[in-house]
Amino acid sequence: MNRVGVALLAAVCVAPGLAGSAIPQEEYRLHRAELRKAVTDGVVVLFGRTEGKGDDALTGFRQEPNFFYLTGWEEPGAILVMAPPATEILFLPPHNPKGERYTGRKTSAEDADAGAVTGFEHVLPVSGFEAQLTKLLESYSKVYTLTREADASRLKPRELFDLQPALTRLRMKKSPREIELIQRAANITMEAHRAAWKRVAAGLFEYQIAATITAAILERGCERTAYSPAVASGANGTVLHYWKNSRRMEKGELLLMDMGAECSAYAADITRTVPVSGKFTARQREIYDLVLRAQKAIIAAIKPGVTQGAENTAPNSLYKIAYEYLNSHGKDRQGNPLGKYLTHGVSHHLGLRVHDPGSAREPLAAGMVVTAEPGLYVPEEGISIRIEDMVLVTQNGARVLTAALPKEAGEIEKAMAK
Repeated sequence: MNRVGVALLAAVCVAPGLAGSAIPQEEYRLHRAELRKAVTDGVVVLFGRTEGKGDDALTGFRQEPNFFYLTGWEEPGAILVMAPPATEILFLPPHNPKGERYTGRKTSAEDADAGAVTGFEHVLPVSGFEAQLTKLLESYSKVYTLTREADASRLKPRELFDLQPALTRLRMKKSPREIELIQRAANITMEAHRAAWKRVAAGLFEYQIAATITAAILERGCERTAYSPAVASGANGTVLHYWKNSRRMEKGELLLMDMGAECSAYAADITRTVPVSGKFTARQREIYDLVLRAQKAIIAAIKPGVTQGAENTAPNSLYKIAYEYLNSHGKDRQGNPLGKYLTHGVSHHLGLRVHDPGSAREPLAAGMVVTAEPGLYVPEEGISIRIEDMVLVTQNGARVLTAALPKEAGEIEKAMAK
């Protein structure tokens, strides 16, 4: 088949509201089936996001991630209702010809192909939502929903039970297809890092490097960055979520770059710290190698049963491993241990969002994807270093999904050579 034929076939196979058919509809059905096993005594009601909320005009419409996890549906205004033993209804808003002139045609329950497009046997208009819910509640009095969402007020005065804990447990473990998509996002993010390294030079502005990062991600087929790239030079590296990207980089400084692509709705998250001039100073390299060894210790410890932790008192946690290593190796200018300069957690879950749901106290299990990201931020020395990789927890240990991106100091200097 020629290229035109392949393109036409791909266009035919893509369901309009599903994320480029990156995950088959059957997998979303399996997600819903697993949720039904966890919620057996009530009706599940989940609201998709409505159009025009938040920064849609800037970033484009993004579906509520729990709703997407269960449906794969990317159009606004939908409602999912589930009830034992096997009721599944997707409610869709009617066509809005005026609105669709601005944001494109949407699928409605009245469309003849609504079932095939959505993957639901029962697709009804949102106008029938209340009547159907009332009927289902004749058999089940409990309503499970995302109680922290503003849309939950639409279900009052009924007593509501929080659905998030059950969804979090499901979302923490990734399917083989989800892992493939996360790996793709990681691969493209690694390419964006390499593109940025080639451009870094004293005199350029941080936003110029951010532009290179964003272009590299979009040009390779991802729909957006998973978050605003942090390109933090000099003292800006001490700001953990720095997004202004407005400073001119200077010779001899470090540049901390935290970035991630979002591809087919799944996120990546990788951080590297590089020397603006292409070579680390002796002190920069000393601290860099210390952070790198701490990160290697974290990765070596990742396996089922270990916790991420959020403080150095958590036993058997990744945080404690990092803190104790950094605190017992190396000193600041006053001769004090460096542990106090680790000012954030060292691991979080990844998936449909860059910070996917998950508890730092919950033991890791096979199929989870987490980060390993220790850092040291020493403002009085102008040194801020974070090294972050993405790691898949396996049955017996871990596999680094971002191992192809250099992180040894010498490798980075070689890769930056102009």
